[in-house]
Amino acid sequence: MAKSGALEKHPAEDRGRPKAHAGGQGLPELDRLIHERMRLGIVSALAVNRTLTFSDLKRLLATTDGNVSVHARKLEDAGYIDCDKSFEGRMPKTEYKLTATGRKALERYLNHMEALIRAMREK
Repeated sequence: MAKSGALEKHPAEDRGRPKAHAGGQGLPELDRLIHERMRLGIVSALAVNRTLTFSDLKRLLATTDGNVSVHARKLEDAGYIDCDKSFEGRMPKTEYKLTATGRKALERYLNHMEALIRAMREK
């Protein structure tokens, strides 16, 4: 993806690669794709529900159509969620589900956050 004429690396490309953080402790960087509040909400909601519709996510996250759409698309592009569009009668229906890749990414993210919490409590 291009930005201001320079190529920008997609956050999903760095998943699972350990990098030292500012403190030099060797912990991997947070998955910035999931770390964003709305995307974390989407992934978390899908982790505890087999599927959710666009309307379900909008209601659960108390947000706008645009927010769900933009953030769900980023997660879909990274392979973290799948999107299935269909019709119920004449009404469009968009359903999302968490992929195996998305579940693993969420698990890594949660493990990282737990490690940070443990490290802070040990100080």
